[in-house]
Formats: sequence, structure tokens, C-alpha cells
Amino acid sequence: MGINWQGEFDLDDIIQQAKIADEAGVHEITVAEAWGRDALSILTVLARETSNVHLGTSIINIFSRTPAAIAQHFATLDEFSNGRMVIGLGTSGPNVIEHFHGIPFKKPLTRMREYVDIINMLMREEPLNYDGDVFKLQRGFTLRFKPTRAHIPIHIASVTPKSVQQTAEIADGWIPIFFPKSQWKTQLDAFYDAVKAAGRDPKDVDVRNATSVTVSDDRDRVLQGVASNAAFYIARMGDFYYEHFTRMGFADEANAVRRAWADGGSAAGAAALPRDLVEELNMSGSPEECAEAIDQGVEAGFTLHSVSVAERDPKKRLDILKRIVG
Repeated sequence: MGINWQGEFDLDDIIQQAKIADEAGVHEITVAEAWGRDALSILTVLARETSNVHLGTSIINIFSRTPAAIAQHFATLDEFSNGRMVIGLGTSGPNVIEHFHGIPFKKPLTRMREYVDIINMLMREEPLNYDGDVFKLQRGFTLRFKPTRAHIPIHIASVTPKSVQQTAEIADGWIPIFFPKSQWKTQLDAFYDAVKAAGRDPKDVDVRNATSVTVSDDRDRVLQGVASNAAFYIARMGDFYYEHFTRMGFADEANAVRRAWADGGSAAGAAALPRDLVEELNMSGSPEECAEAIDQGVEAGFTLHSVSVAERDPKKRLDILKRIVG
């Protein structure tokens, strides 16, 4: 389950949501980070306020913090949470990295591999002597406290073929985005084949279902949100997501979104996405219908499933989550 990180924000409500998820048996709570609130501050609070649920980022970028800083953050959070952290990383894109953070968007694939290497070295308490293309570290630093675990799982958000290939080689989990249901088999087969080719066991790599699940009786409202989000990524977040839709066979749809957005703004861009495609990007309905949708994802090969619950009443929310978790 994701926690809101932008717009209106009520920390007490966030804590209550997290405690309900914890009690219901939800596996993981994630906090995203773009140019809103920072994820790690929120995770610090949640580490204190929960007991069992895993906590992670979904995602933080690998340009605005050094790999050593990310290792420090997560080793500390892992200590606070008694070993419940998951590191979610992504490259973001040039729009955000260069025009929000002011850092050149260079060598993202190389940078990702080196981040994973360095974070893992620090968790293993190995002296930090590293001769990479981006990072050259020669003084043998180690963390000045013993990490709770020698390895914190690292999940990587990747979209392009090369980045997905690298994720299969180095990550503990893959965070894909925007997979219509009709693409599940194609995308999962390719990814798990890459995992095997890297000499790894697919059972050792988690894959999050990119088709989200929403418990709500207002399907039109849910789909409107899904369309708005997809259109924003296609039209306003550089070329990565536009090209992703194109590779999946939706070039006409992606081009229509970009033209509509340019002519009429966000509402026009969202309206340009065909209803049937939007419906494939989300599954919504009653708790029972959503549980069935998750089962379909499990059968397809996904191991993690993103769930949202529209209900705000705490008791009803707890009951809904318990019915989904089973």
C-alpha cells in the first residue's frame, strides 16, 4: 500500500492508516518521492509507529543522494524498524533530475549498478574501496555502527529494455509501471528469462504488479484518476513512458495523448486514452472482486500487489483490508 506524499497532508491520518495496515497483515507500505515531501522522514515516523509491516520507498532517485547517504538512511531506518525496510530505487528522468535537483542526468544505468554495489558493500561492513566509472572510493570507509541486517532488499523501478535487463541481474525486486493486463505474460516472461540468464532463481526476485487494485464502488472515478496519471507520464515526464507505451503497441494512443495535452491540457490528455486501455491499467470493485484480481496477478507470476482503499472510516478500512489479506 502506498502513503500519500504530496498535496494535503495529515500526519495523524497517515499514522492511523499505517497502523490499520499493520494490524490487517498488509505486507508492505511504500512512500514515493518526486518533488513533494521527502520519503525518508515519513518512513522514520512509520518505523516508530508500526510493528510488523515492511516499509520501503517507491521510489527515491539515485542522483539527489549519494549511495553512501542512502545506505546510512536505510541502515538507520532498518535499525529503527527492527529489520523491516525495503529500498526502492529509480533513476527518475532528466526533467526532474536536471530541472528540480540541478544535476546532469548522465550514465543512469551505470550509476544504478554502482549504487547497488556500494549500498550492499556498506551493509556487509566491507571497507569501501570501489573503482567504478562514476564513483571512485579509496579510503575504506565503513558505517560506524553495525547494520541490523547484512543485506536490505533493493527493488528497482525500470522501464527501458536495458534497465529492465540490468534489474534482472542485480535487484531483489522489480517495480514496473503501466502494464495493461494483456501485457502481463509478455513482460513477465521476458523478465524472468533475463533473471534465469543472469544465473539467478526467479523465486529470489519479487515483481510488483503494475496493474493496480482499488477497493471502490465508484469505478468511473477510479478510472479517471488512472487515466490522468497515465496521461501525465506519457505527455509530461519525458520520453521514457511514452516509449514504453509505444513498445507495447500503443503508439497511436500515446501520440494522441501528447497531441491532446498540447492542445487542451491535462483533462484533454486523459480523455484521449481509450477507455478499454485505461480499464486494463487498474482493477477495482468490492473487496472480494479485488481479492480475486490479486489472485489473478499471483497466478500470472507477480509477487507484490499494489492496493488502494477508498473507504476512509478506520473500522471499515480495517475490515476491508483483512478481507483482502485473507
